[in-house]
Amino acid sequence: MLLRLISILTIVTVVACAPEPIRETPVPIELGAPMPIEPPPTPAPARKESNVEMVRLEPGEKPPQFVLFSFDGVGLSPNWDLFLDTAARVDARFSALMTGLYFLTDENRHHYQGPGRAPGEAAIGFGGTEDGLRTQIEYLNRTWLDGHEMGTHYVGHFCAGSGYHGDRWTVDDWDLELAEFYSLIRDWKANNGIQDAPDLLFGPDEVRGGRTQCLEGRLDQLIPAWHRHGMTWDSSMPADEPGLYWPRTVDGIWEFAIPFVYSPALGRRQTALDYNFWVTFNGARDEPHSAPHARRVVKETYDYMYQRAYHGNRAPLVIANHFNDWNGNSFNPATADFMAEVCDDPDTVCATHSDVVEWLELQDPDVVAHLQALPAVAVDDGY
Repeated sequence: MLLRLISILTIVTVVACAPEPIRETPVPIELGAPMPIEPPPTPAPARKESNVEMVRLEPGEKPPQFVLFSFDGVGLSPNWDLFLDTAARVDARFSALMTGLYFLTDENRHHYQGPGRAPGEAAIGFGGTEDGLRTQIEYLNRTWLDGHEMGTHYVGHFCAGSGYHGDRWTVDDWDLELAEFYSLIRDWKANNGIQDAPDLLFGPDEVRGGRTQCLEGRLDQLIPAWHRHGMTWDSSMPADEPGLYWPRTVDGIWEFAIPFVYSPALGRRQTALDYNFWVTFNGARDEPHSAPHARRVVKETYDYMYQRAYHGNRAPLVIANHFNDWNGNSFNPATADFMAEVCDDPDTVCATHSDVVEWLELQDPDVVAHLQALPAVAVDDGY
């Protein structure tokens, strides 16, 4: 009897100590109402891939015919649209050489100080209004996404005749100018008090080469500054011999010289850069009525360069240009026509400088040495 009583008490105790079941209050659901769905994240825009096939040449195999288009300054202009649209049609790439001044509005020009200069001093204009700067950033992002290369045209554009200029600059001066350029890219929002604009889609580390203002500067002063900023190529030096030949390295920097070639339309040798064509043509005077003739001269010269290289040593063609509407826009239509015609040709690749550098460094050194030893072409009217 006692054991039975103890068992009953134990059961009562256990039951009394058991926790109350949790009762959830039902949440009423409106019939037919859609369940909330989180929107998927917006994917980051993808950049177009390189158009250079990174493969080694077999012994005796012909290299591609590279064409290297580059544009100094890349300021706002309808010609920017012209080349972006033309390049997209023929799968071309080019190198956009940015001027650092265009990352500052006029009222914020004091954020730049060039070598031996006062804050806000420059030889050409700054970026204008805030709306203009925002548009500039949009175009730079579009250019980047289209697979083109971003390079430097430095900042203050101080050339001979503007005081202390590039041919007199020291290593430290070039180092300062490049440091200013990189900081203007990195800090463009803070420098201009802009918070709500889209970010620049690339950073200073993407800039691996460029062209100095007015082709100025001494290599012994430039190269140490280039190394300090991790640069690998340059296209500032006028060619040291006539004709088209393969690029060479100078103290580890690939130099894509501005060509000095024969021009059938001029009957003489010519530095193949749009401004130099203009000087040769009419002394760089603004004569828009002469634009059709100037375009023919430029286009025929480029055609000659291409044919001599393609059927000869296959040396890369350096086509150096600006977006400026000089002399009634004499030069951009001719360059765009040339791009449209040759970039679709077999074995022809209109590429960026950095991609060609990567391709060259992939090759067997003996193959590169052989290419560099080939005779120059487009030296005169017969070769």
